[in-house]
Amino acid sequence: MSEDVFRFVIAAGVVLAGIAFVVQAAVLLALYRVTKGGQDRFAPLAENAGPILSSTRNLLQTLDQNTPRINEIVQDISAVTHSAREQAARLNALVEDATTRATRRLAELDQTVDLAVEQVEQTGESVKRAVLRPLREVNAILIGVRTAVLTYAQGNRRPSVDHATLDEEMFI
Repeated sequence: MSEDVFRFVIAAGVVLAGIAFVVQAAVLLALYRVTKGGQDRFAPLAENAGPILSSTRNLLQTLDQNTPRINEIVQDISAVTHSAREQAARLNALVEDATTRATRRLAELDQTVDLAVEQVEQTGESVKRAVLRPLREVNAILIGVRTAVLTYAQGNRRPSVDHATLDEEMFI
């Protein structure tokens, strides 16, 4: 309950007490008029008004005695409300700090993962080049050896003109 609401509640209580006082004053005024007009007729009522006035005085005294306590309670509630607001502000600051840190860490992690992926790709390219280059060289050497072997196996024979013409015709 906020301090303003509590003050409104207290103010409403005071207003109700004021209304009660006004009502009691009106009742007492009416009693006075009635008793003045016919004291003998209303003597029993006058005897009962004494205890009512006494209890009213006791009630007023009780209210007067409890006013400091009510003020203490209002102050305590105000202090608790103030403390709760401070705690909420601290909690809000803590949550904002944690969110900022988590965002920063996620950004760093994202950069690290991107860097790692890039390095893996570079490593893959390097490994591919390192493996394929010797394979190409070996393949070229084997082709050269095969061509040399075929050339030596055929000897110095040149293809005939007919064979050359046939090759050209197949090419066209």
